[in-house]
Amino acid sequence: MSFVIARRAVVVAALSLVSAAVVSAPAFAHGPSRQKVVEKIEIDAPADKVWGIVGNFQDLNWHPSVASTEGTGGSDVGAKRKITLKNGGVIEESATKVDAAGKSLSYKIDNVDVKVVPVNNYSSTISVKEEGGKSVVEWKGAFYRGFMNNDPPPELSDEAAVKAVSDFYKAGLAALKAKAEGK
Repeated sequence: MSFVIARRAVVVAALSLVSAAVVSAPAFAHGPSRQKVVEKIEIDAPADKVWGIVGNFQDLNWHPSVASTEGTGGSDVGAKRKITLKNGGVIEESATKVDAAGKSLSYKIDNVDVKVVPVNNYSSTISVKEEGGKSVVEWKGAFYRGFMNNDPPPELSDEAAVKAVSDFYKAGLAALKAKAEGK
């Protein structure tokens, strides 16, 4: 009889260890969280004029960080573009949703070195809305940090990814405003 009791005690102890491991496993399995950035700007120009600039997927040369843009497929879904930055970095993107009537363009990064832009699984939408003869441009993106495991180095952290994307959007929107307003 004592053998059966001892065996039950071993089984109960083993099950307790397994269930403790299962309960605590999610705490140790946490990786990066999806980050989001939204930047907006009001531009003193009609939405059609502003859309004429941002709606051309093949031309991102209005952005001050961009040296050149080349691609294929125009501004249709599936279009590809290769952006060469002034610092020499290269970003390859594709259009994922285009609504010319609604003045909205969505795209994703297909290929980029995290040393150029510290992100993974990046997607973005830029849209233009008419508001009283002016335009409100919203540029939003969602992405993961450049380092997909736990304990990222500072240059590939959530903070670094958010800062890089936010800075890119802000610089682009300021340049877009200046171009559309003719300043």
